[in-house]
Amino acid sequence: MARHVLLVKASVLLAFVLMPTGLLGAGRSVLVRMRTRVEPFHHAGIETDGYFDGAIEPARTAIVITDMWDQHWCQGATRRVGAIALKMEPLLEQARKAGVLIIHAPSDTMNFYRDTPARLLAINAPHATPPPEPKIEDGPLPIDDKDGGCDTPGDKEHQAWTREIATLTLAPGDVVSDNGSEIYNVLRQHGIETVVFMGVHANMCILNRSFGIRQMTRWGMRCILVRDLTDAMYNPASKPFVSHAEGTELVIEFIERYWAPTVTSADLLKGLESVPDSAGNSR
Repeated sequence: MARHVLLVKASVLLAFVLMPTGLLGAGRSVLVRMRTRVEPFHHAGIETDGYFDGAIEPARTAIVITDMWDQHWCQGATRRVGAIALKMEPLLEQARKAGVLIIHAPSDTMNFYRDTPARLLAINAPHATPPPEPKIEDGPLPIDDKDGGCDTPGDKEHQAWTREIATLTLAPGDVVSDNGSEIYNVLRQHGIETVVFMGVHANMCILNRSFGIRQMTRWGMRCILVRDLTDAMYNPASKPFVSHAEGTELVIEFIERYWAPTVTSADLLKGLESVPDSAGNSR
C-alpha cells in the first residue's frame, strides 16, 4: 500500500479518535463503533478490519440520503432500495429527535420538490466558499461496473425515477438538494462537521456525486458510511465474478481503505437513542 494512503488513513482515524468524547463544542456527543481498513504491519501488504469508537455530536451531524429513488432502471436495484428504505426510516426518525440534520438527495428529481420548504432551505442557504482541495489519491475500484452493474438480465439504462421512495418521510426541517454546492452551503450554515451517508449506490453515487464522499472529504467534512444501508451496482457476471453481496462488501472495504470509516445502522441507532430529546428524555 502506498505511503500517502497510510498517512491519509492515519489522519482520518486521529480526527475521529482525538475529538473529546463528552463534549464537542456546545453539544453532547456519543461514541459509535466504526470500522476502517488497516495494515497492522507496514509494508507487509496484509490488511484487516480496524475498529474504533468515534465521537459524533448530533447537533453538528447531517445525514445525506443518496439517490433512494422511487424506481430504478434495474429491477434488482429497485427491490434492494425498497428493503433498505424499511430499515432506514426508523433510524432517520431517531436521528431527527437527536438533533441530526436530514438531507434528502434524490438526484435528477428536483422538479418534484420545487417550491417545497425543504427545497427552499437548500436554495436559500447563504453561500459558503469551500476550502482548497487537497490531493487525495485512491486505487481502482475492486469491481467492474462498466456495464452499468445491473444484475437483472435485459434491463436497459434509462431515467426511471421521479422522486425519492415514499417510504422515507420528508419531515419539517429536512432539506432537499442534489447539488454539492447547495448542500455544502447548508452544512456550513448549520455548523456541520460530520456527514453520514446512506443510500445507493456505493460504487457510483455515494462516492462520486457532487455531494458524495469524495467531494465532501475534499471539502473537509468527516464522512461516514452506514454500511448496511447501502448497495452496489454490480453484476456478478463481471469481474471479480463474486456474488452481488460480496461485490458490495468489496466496495465498502474500498471506501474504508481510502475515504471513510463505516458504521452499522444498529450501532448508530443505539448511539442516537442515548441522546435526550428536547424534553430531556432519552429512549
